Amino acid sequence: MNDLSGLKITKPPSTLREIALEKMRDAIIGGLFEPGQRLVERTLCEQMGVSRTVIREVIRHLESEGLVDVIANQGPAVARLDWDTARQIYDIRAQLESEAAAACATNIGTADLDALREALEELESESHSDDATSLLKATTDFYRTIFIAAGHGIAWEIVDRLNGRISRLRVLTLSTGDRLNTGPKRMREIYQAIAERKPHEAAAACRTHLQEARKIAHAILTDDSGVEAE
Repeated sequence: MNDLSGLKITKPPSTLREIALEKMRDAIIGGLFEPGQRLVERTLCEQMGVSRTVIREVIRHLESEGLVDVIANQGPAVARLDWDTARQIYDIRAQLESEAAAACATNIGTADLDALREALEELESESHSDDATSLLKATTDFYRTIFIAAGHGIAWEIVDRLNGRISRLRVLTLSTGDRLNTGPKRMREIYQAIAERKPHEAAAACRTHLQEARKIAHAILTDDSGVEAE
């Protein structure tokens, strides 16, 4: 009997909606669309070459991710970043990521450790390029590997639903100071603690990394008096 295993579809092709969603998400995260900017269906249809039905589906999905707000009598617009939202996201990440890193350090096997090392190397490589989108995706892959290796799949689902807003905050913090160097350095510390099977150190490295990012985001999203920036 002929071997037909090569016919198996292991990865379904992306639909037009999925392609449009990814491009719109990347455009918002990357700052091509500014916070508060209205998203006009007709203009988006012309720019992307898709139907209004696709655009409406994409906007609904981005609204569910917190990247788009639908304003009464005005329509959809790019959601604004504010400190209260950022603070809550950092609080959630600090709890879930530190616990996942600790569990990962306890439970990780050889294959998953190899995958985590490869994800870190890709992240470090992308940190020296000018492609912010690839760096964000490499960072997401690094954390996804930690959560899955830790056995924290449900927690990853929560983080993944926030990932659009997390990526916007990453872009915000990466644009300041030496964060392109300190960020990957902190993630290597997380990896090293996991590789050495040190759960407390892994959790602490996660918290340190997030505390630094949180401080930068707070400075950007508030003025000197602590009032939210416009």
